[in-house]
Amino acid sequence: MDDKEFKFEVSRQLGVVGEGSKGWRKELNMVSWNGREAKLDLREWSPDHQKMGKGVTLSQDEAKALVALLSSFLAQK
Repeated sequence: MDDKEFKFEVSRQLGVVGEGSKGWRKELNMVSWNGREAKLDLREWSPDHQKMGKGVTLSQDEAKALVALLSSFLAQK
């Protein structure tokens, strides 16, 4: 495998967070990168899932910490 190549598999689509004017959707999915264990992944995807934007991949512990931070933030509003 070339250093610039990578493989991914969307193993579970959890939901759409938003959609841009060109049809790309910001999605929360479970994604396996290069054959590793699937993790939570938030990024924009083209309609055919062949292209993607930059995103954030989180382990389960990181996702729990993010939920706690968001809950605290939203409780202050």
